[in-house]
Amino acid sequence: MSAASRLASTSYSSPAAEMELTLLWAALTAVVLAWLGTRIWPEGLPDHPVDRLVGAGAVGLLIGRIAAMAVQGTNPWTNPGDVLVVRGGVHTGAATIGAIATFLWSVRGRTDYLDAIAPAALLGLAGWHGGCLWRGACLGSAADVSWAWSEPGSLIARHPVEIYAALALAAAAWAVSALGKRPLLRSGAALALAGAIRLATEPIRLSITGGAWGWYLGAITIGVLSALLGPKVTASLHRTQLESDLTANETSPGGRSDTPR
Repeated sequence: MSAASRLASTSYSSPAAEMELTLLWAALTAVVLAWLGTRIWPEGLPDHPVDRLVGAGAVGLLIGRIAAMAVQGTNPWTNPGDVLVVRGGVHTGAATIGAIATFLWSVRGRTDYLDAIAPAALLGLAGWHGGCLWRGACLGSAADVSWAWSEPGSLIARHPVEIYAALALAAAAWAVSALGKRPLLRSGAALALAGAIRLATEPIRLSITGGAWGWYLGAITIGVLSALLGPKVTASLHRTQLESDLTANETSPGGRSDTPR
C-alpha cells in the first residue's frame, strides 16, 4: 500500500471523522421523521414545509453553535472552522430562538403556520434524540432497572435517557396534533412540552455543566403563556400589521396623503 493510500485510510477511519458521520446520520433521522410528520399532519401547512423546517433548524443550529463558542470564550470570527464542530456544544436557548424566528420569517410571520408545523417539529426533535443510536450516545446515569443498557466492555448499566426523550417527544407530537386550532395553542404547547421533557430527563443525563435548566424553565413558561394568551397576542399583532399597512398605503405616492376633514 502506498503512503498516500495509508494516509487516506487513516484519515477516513479517525474517531473525529466517524463522529461527524454519525452526527450526519442523526440529523438525517431528524429530517426523515420531520418529513413523516408533515405527511401524518398535513393540515394547514405552508408550501414546502420540510424545506422551511430544515432551513430554520439549520439556522438555529448555527446561531446556537456561535453562541456556545462565545460563552466558552472562543471567538467565532478568528476561529471560523470551530463553528462546524457541532460536537463542541450548541447553546440550547439561542438555537431555539433562532430556529423559531427563522421559520416565522420564512412564512412572513404567519403564526398559524407555526401552529401547523409544531407536531412535525416535535417528531423531528424526537428523531434527533433517537439518532443517539447512530452516535452511540444514548446512555445517562447508572440505573438498576431491567431495561438499562451498558456500554460495550462495561459492567455498569445505565438509563437510555436519549431514548426516553425520543419516545416522550414522539408522544408529545401526537398530543399536540390533537389540540384545537386556537392561535398559538399548538406551538405554545409544543414549546412547553419540549422544555418539560428536557427538564425531566436532565437529572439522569451525563453533563459537565449541569444542563440548561433556566432555558428549559423559560421554554415551559413562555409556551404555557403563549398557549393561554395566543388569541390576544395574535389579535394585537394583526392589528399592528393592519395599522402599518394602512400607514404605508396613505403615505405612498399613489395613496392618500391628506387627512379627512
